[in-house]
Amino acid sequence: MNEQTPIMLGPEEGRVYPCGPMKAVFKADGAETGNRYSISEWWIDPHSDGPGAHSHEANDEIFLVLAGRPSVLVGDTWHEVGPGTMLRIPAGVTHDFANRTSERAGLFNVFLPGGFEDNMPAIVEWFRTQS
Repeated sequence: MNEQTPIMLGPEEGRVYPCGPMKAVFKADGAETGNRYSISEWWIDPHSDGPGAHSHEANDEIFLVLAGRPSVLVGDTWHEVGPGTMLRIPAGVTHDFANRTSERAGLFNVFLPGGFEDNMPAIVEWFRTQS
């Protein structure tokens, strides 16, 4: 598959990465987009923390809440958000997400430019060794 090939994936189809209480499902990544962007879904179990506060110095991110009511950290402020909420996190801005509710939460993510998927094997391994 290359960047000119259309992609159509159903719910939860794609490259799945288990990350402890989260599951990342990559829908499109560098090889498919010419590294212009990566697209993924992040599913968070109830009453679970996310990846931890972090920033990306050279990448913007866009999040769209798919399900549930995740808490999203942007800068120094936590926001309780619901389905349909969109957030743009510019490069360099600290962010995180968590699920403080009793239902599963899902976030659609666009990472600009692409390449984040290259980190996923190390992230999966880190979560595996934490349990």
